[in-house]
Amino acid sequence: MWRNSAERFVKWMKKIQREAKAALVKAQEDMTKYADRHRSEAVEYKVGDLVLLSMKYLNWQMSGR
Repeated sequence: MWRNSAERFVKWMKKIQREAKAALVKAQEDMTKYADRHRSEAVEYKVGDLVLLSMKYLNWQMSGR
């Protein structure tokens, strides 16, 4: 009796693991698809290229010297 119950439990757990893995793979594919909708090719800069930098998030700590 115990052996049969243990075997059924193992089969049940393996089935749940397969289903969970499939759900995770699908979720990952969905997230990638939706994240990629707003992505574009990155600009490649070369040495010597001039760029503009925003200082909006730079916190300068000036000393009073």
